[in-house]
Amino acid sequence: SLRGFAAERNAFMTSPVKNQVYTAEILGYSSEGLGIARIHGQVVFVHDAIRGEVCDILIMKVGKSAAFGKAVAWHTISPHRREPDCPYYRRCGGCAYRHMDYAEELWAKGQRVQDALTRLGGSHVQVEEILGASQPLHYRNKSQYPVSPDGKVGFYRARTHCVTDLTACLIQKPQADAAAGALRTYLAEYRVPGYDEQTGTGLVRHLYVRTNASGQSLLCVVVNGEALPHEDALVSALRRAVPDAVGVVLGVNTRRDNVILGDRYRTLWGRDTLTDTLCGHTFRLSIPSFYQVNRDQAQVLYRRAVDYAGLTGTELVLDLYCGAGTITLTMADKAKKVIGAEIVSAAVENARENAAANGIENAEFFCGDAGDIASKLAAEKLHPDVICVDPPRKGLAPEVIDAMARMGPQRIVYVSCDPATLGRDVKLLAQKGYRLIRATAVDLFPGTAHVETVALLSRETNPLTAGAIKEACGTWE
Repeated sequence: SLRGFAAERNAFMTSPVKNQVYTAEILGYSSEGLGIARIHGQVVFVHDAIRGEVCDILIMKVGKSAAFGKAVAWHTISPHRREPDCPYYRRCGGCAYRHMDYAEELWAKGQRVQDALTRLGGSHVQVEEILGASQPLHYRNKSQYPVSPDGKVGFYRARTHCVTDLTACLIQKPQADAAAGALRTYLAEYRVPGYDEQTGTGLVRHLYVRTNASGQSLLCVVVNGEALPHEDALVSALRRAVPDAVGVVLGVNTRRDNVILGDRYRTLWGRDTLTDTLCGHTFRLSIPSFYQVNRDQAQVLYRRAVDYAGLTGTELVLDLYCGAGTITLTMADKAKKVIGAEIVSAAVENARENAAANGIENAEFFCGDAGDIASKLAAEKLHPDVICVDPPRKGLAPEVIDAMARMGPQRIVYVSCDPATLGRDVKLLAQKGYRLIRATAVDLFPGTAHVETVALLSRETNPLTAGAIKEACGTWE
């Protein structure tokens, strides 16, 4: 038969062929949530596939080390498969797991962290658990909508900068979607052009919305210029769409790159900050301040970080990449003194205000690059008992790792938003004498391919054994 002939021909091939269909089992997931199969010994990344399924896979692209395909028919269907609950799912690049249930998504994310620590970090430590979200929908308290030259307001398609226009998103707050709708109407009514990345022309680049636990929102329209036409009309439209807005801010960004926020802001109406509560503290947040996008899960994350820090009230803690001081002030409740460092000056100002507003007197903040501040403190013979780091996706710079090692803390608590760079840094820190002891994955981004991790590393000369460290850390309530 033709099918038998094709199978016999394929058996002699050394790699899959573009536009050919092969039958294979899905073995696991990539970091982007794609299914992974092996065909003729080569890794094939498969769209819309779930672990354990046996699929007919159409090869779309063949590279030197991997191929890409899509499932076109199923011989075995996973019990975790579900119909995607979002009509934009395969057009918008925001989510990766809406075709499977949440239990399988958590397995995929936990395994991703484990693989990174084992393969990249060279560690035999097992990830203790993955802490899933009790509310996997409408959890994002920060939304960033790109605007296309023709006035679309939505999100980029996967691996492109083409905007998918959408009216509702399952992971954004309703206030954010309402603000996006108001901006879309304003652009059309007043014929205001969106920004064109190719030419650097056009005016409106992004809509940025931050929403707190009580439903109040701070809105920022980022523009390629100093002003917008009919600003009063825009403010009125946004206030009607988001009645609980506390302020509307204009952000100026004339740079020719992919950075979303600019370096100058002008308040069009109301306030330029938003207040939220986290881990029992009140935080005042400006537009550029770093703040975890999932408040409820951030509390889970930070409590596990404090748990790992093993604080007894006598320790000096250094918190690098401290943002508006969220982890710093949470650590301050259990430490003798905490020092926070952050490169964004507005965030440092917020952190100092937040410490004062919460009556916290054992926290001090410095503004500057994490590497520069860490080197300066190391040169001043500062010896913190615990260093906490929550770096951006690119992880720790080599100079930061060097400076941390020179300060010689007993423990390092590493909060990571990228398992790959965490694994890399775990290996580099091992070369400096710090061994991975514990790790927990925390899902702050349900539906998407992102996952957070809290890792505890201990100095190998620490007199406490790994077991004693784990027992001493306990559980922070």
